[in-house]
Amino acid sequence: MHRYVPELARCAVPRYTSYPTAAEFHDGVGADAQCRALDRVGAGEPVSLYVHIPYCREICWYCGCNTGAVGREDRLRTYVDALMREIELVSARMKGLVSRIHFGGGSPNVLDPANFTALATGLRARFAVAADAEWAAEIDPRHFTAEHAAAFAAAGISRISVGVQTFAPHIQVRIGRLQPRRMVAQAIADARAAGIGRINLDLMYGLPGQSLEDIAATIATALTLAPDRIAMFGYAHLPAALPRQRRIDAATLPGAEARFWQSALAHDMLVEAGYQAIGFDHFARPRDTLAIAARAGRLRRNFQGFTDDQAHILIGVGASAISQYDDLLVQNEKHVGRYRLRVGNGLLPGVRGIVRRADDRLRAELIERLLCDSAIDVAAIAAARGRDLAALQPALDRVAALTRYGIAEFDGTRVRVTPQGAPYVRIVAAAFDVHRAAGSFSKAV
Repeated sequence: MHRYVPELARCAVPRYTSYPTAAEFHDGVGADAQCRALDRVGAGEPVSLYVHIPYCREICWYCGCNTGAVGREDRLRTYVDALMREIELVSARMKGLVSRIHFGGGSPNVLDPANFTALATGLRARFAVAADAEWAAEIDPRHFTAEHAAAFAAAGISRISVGVQTFAPHIQVRIGRLQPRRMVAQAIADARAAGIGRINLDLMYGLPGQSLEDIAATIATALTLAPDRIAMFGYAHLPAALPRQRRIDAATLPGAEARFWQSALAHDMLVEAGYQAIGFDHFARPRDTLAIAARAGRLRRNFQGFTDDQAHILIGVGASAISQYDDLLVQNEKHVGRYRLRVGNGLLPGVRGIVRRADDRLRAELIERLLCDSAIDVAAIAAARGRDLAALQPALDRVAALTRYGIAEFDGTRVRVTPQGAPYVRIVAAAFDVHRAAGSFSKAV
């Protein structure tokens, strides 16, 4: 079912964890818009909460996250103090019901167990949290202890995403992340022993010096850990925007065709092992809630990737965190010092973003449903939003042009991505993007 199309595999397009993407954010949107959006959240309205911890014990060279090295331990204490201040500011305005809480970074387990417990306790005290809310956290297994596991479980964490990337030692050296299998296995064992029963693994292809043999060995090792979900991300080498990536020798990176077949091999091995392919880079056991949502047509996409989260409002707290409302995307101040100064003075920390007009909201839905379902009825979605189909004709023409590659089928206003087109679905989605000339993006495959 795999077909390598050179001119498509080399394309660079957004991952579309939002639309418009962060490349279109500007400083004309900030705290005032953030205040108004929070005030509009109704009592009991479902809300997802994302908590950003912008620190790691060690900085991996491939990383594209907003994070930095801890350095002095007091930075963590002062950051948590500022985070709690922002939580107070947000909760004073927002009356929704929190249905999901996700801790990301950085590395949330950079916090010691006492600090993490205090943070989780503060969240419960300030927000109305649903009794069945899912609490999840990303972890760095190199610094995840049994004490962390116990504190996370006591706080309510029921799912962790374990950063692995690769089990190949020679690649770990090239990306600045050394972690043998036993270390990852111990972190997972500690989590399960504490009662955290849902385990995700994050893996990567397209890494320096990576071969098909490396992909096969890493996936075989990953399967021995029996994760519920596996994300297989393509490495995005953007050293101009991410100086830490300059430590990676670009000459050792796999080319477009090698990346394609790495992704294809990962897909085939995971599907053969019984995982259901979700979107273009996620895999889940059939009984996992993500797989169930995908089969039911309830799969969603947001800043955490593909998700079964049904809340339409996502509120991010912490430096650089992004919030998403129906008509607004707003990002907090990235610089931790300036972030602390703003919230310390009683100001919400939003400093950039974009207002989503009616046309943006229509295109956002088209892109999300195409990425999640591999098919859309453009006319039906436009009609449901009361929008004129004529404005989408250029996008439909672009989709029609892609049919010559066999990656999409087009019938009037119905678009379907073919099985062979699945790796290229972001290119089909980009046909509906009127902003995509801006910014630097990752390879399509």
